Amino acid sequence: MSSVRPHSPARWSDLAHPVVAGLISVIVNYGGTFILVFQAAKAAGLSPELTASWVWSVSIGVGVTGLVLSWAAREPIITAWSTPAAAFLVTALATTPYAEAVGAYLASAAAFVLLGLSGWFERVIRLIPPGVAAGLLAGILLQFGIQAFGGVSVDPALAGLLIAAYVILKRVTARYAVVGILALGLAFLLLQQRVDLSGLELRLAAPVFTRPEFSLNAMLSVALPLFLITLTGQYMPGMLVLRNDGFKTSANPIVTITGLGSLLMAPFGSHAFNIAAITAAICTGRESHEDPSKRWIAGIAAGVFYILVGVFGVTLAAVFMAFPATFITTLAGLALLGTIGGSLAGALADPKTREASLITFLAAAANIKLFGIGGAFWGLCIGLLAHLALNGRWPGRKARAEAGAALPAAAHPAPAAAKPAPGR
Repeated sequence: MSSVRPHSPARWSDLAHPVVAGLISVIVNYGGTFILVFQAAKAAGLSPELTASWVWSVSIGVGVTGLVLSWAAREPIITAWSTPAAAFLVTALATTPYAEAVGAYLASAAAFVLLGLSGWFERVIRLIPPGVAAGLLAGILLQFGIQAFGGVSVDPALAGLLIAAYVILKRVTARYAVVGILALGLAFLLLQQRVDLSGLELRLAAPVFTRPEFSLNAMLSVALPLFLITLTGQYMPGMLVLRNDGFKTSANPIVTITGLGSLLMAPFGSHAFNIAAITAAICTGRESHEDPSKRWIAGIAAGVFYILVGVFGVTLAAVFMAFPATFITTLAGLALLGTIGGSLAGALADPKTREASLITFLAAAANIKLFGIGGAFWGLCIGLLAHLALNGRWPGRKARAEAGAALPAAAHPAPAAAKPAPGR
């Protein structure tokens, strides 16, 4: 982790943008994928109390780990629950006793703690060429950009308003474009009475402890897939998001701390949480703040919002999920436009590696799914093989440094010069 470095007194403009970026990332996370948690809970036949405990544990765990990591590193380290793992559990929990599933959560979390302490994961991340990493990120995020404009077919008024407002605000006051469309979109939905808050009742969540049970079947059918899916679908692209935006915090403490958090929260229902990928890009890019040294505030803000949701359990999560899907997809896509553009520019910057980076981009955008493993992993594998085949060798440390320096500033902003090298 990097040590705390001196920073100038915070001004309103330093706080507004990263705080809004943190809020948008939380809204997108709950509004976009949290339904999978409720579906998995239903498949497991969980009671309302156990379901609320799951929401509490995963939200509090994500909030605390993200807040602590962002504060310690002074970088926007956004954490989230494992979305591909939640999708996997929709089917896995239908045939696995819940107590055994909790035991599998513990085993998977312990494996991540050991992985972080070993230092192996950071060494792997450092081997990935910058162009391939940028192409992978652009490919992962491409669908979000497409969906932002695809919403016009579903809800022309809402999507059209947000897109038009974004373009106008970019022209008039670029720094407040994302803040503006968030406020405008919420006002539009409230005026049209499309978000019903009349039945909202804030109730504190009560965690419920489940005594874990361990079985060979659960270890093989739940713990092992949970570990592999989270590693390839969340940790790898999540670290590449940080690297692509110029942040150099070691992966080791991130994996260790999120693993420890998952270990502590597993008996209360949390399946797994980790560094975020897609929603992290909202906070790590220029839309969060022009100055990379101020973007860590987005990580603090996101952590606080997650904790607030966790304290009130299902109540606030249900509010976020009540937003129309078009609002969520359009807001996310527009907030990620800068990151998508910067990643594409970075992927194609070096003529020597351009084709391999382009192959990575297209393979990741195709979202290939084989053997239960998602598109980010296969896009990375295809990109690395293409890089090796087209360039004839693996890039050395010097070559990777030169390639990273060649990336455009929009894709690879340098952190403040006063920042010391991160510790192990």
